[in-house]
Formats: sequence, structure tokens, C-alpha cells
Amino acid sequence: MMMMVMMHFGHNNLKLDYLLDNKTLQKVHQEKDLGVIISDDMKSSHQCIQAYSKANKMSGVINRAIFYKSKEVMLSLYKTLVRPHLEYYTVAWSPHYVKDKVLLERVQRRFTRMVPELKELSYPDRLKKLGLWSLEE
Repeated sequence: MMMMVMMHFGHNNLKLDYLLDNKTLQKVHQEKDLGVIISDDMKSSHQCIQAYSKANKMSGVINRAIFYKSKEVMLSLYKTLVRPHLEYYTVAWSPHYVKDKVLLERVQRRFTRMVPELKELSYPDRLKKLGLWSLEE
């Protein structure tokens, strides 16, 4: 049975209760639909935290499971298993707060350090060697 919920948007919203089939709809502050978190404050921070968490976990799995960490192997794994979590639905929730951008970029910084031959390079140099760009770009 599907539970019916509702969310109020806007500062001037009266936040009234609504009925459907003589039952009051439950109020929620955020809802997840198709993997995207929509919150009543319309901020993307919740989505960024979720994307960071998923991408960071996958990055850790790769780091622990892969022994041969050549540039080509790691880049392929990153583009296939990590980056999609960071980019999913960015057209709609594009992070505009610096703290959210820094959070997401942290995953890519960490991952680029996992390639042994690039470990000592600066972050921009690691990106250049891997043919990647910063997530903000």
C-alpha cells in the first residue's frame, strides 16, 4: 500500500492540512524520487551528502579490492563506478553552495591520489594526467 505524503514549499505557505479519502496526508520535509532528494527548503545539500556518501563508499571498495592500480584501470573504474554518483541529476540540483562543491570534489581528490604514479602530483596535475576536469567544470 502506497503512503500518501505532502510537502509544503515557500515561506508564505500557510502549511494547511490536506485530506485525501478522508485521511490527513502526512507532512514531510524531504522526499526521495528517482534517487533525487527534494527538500522543502529547495536546497541541494541533502542530495550532495547522499552523492558524496555513495561515491566515497564505492571509491573505498575499489581501493581495497584492486591490487593493480594502473592509471588506465583506475580511470576506467572511476568513470564507471564513482563519477556517476557525483554527476547524477546535476542539471536539476546543481550545487551552488561552496561547501557542497568542496564535499563532492573531495571524492575525486581522494580517488586521484589512489593512482600510485600520480600520488605526489598536485590535484590539478593529477586531473590533467588522467584527462579529467574538476566537478565544478
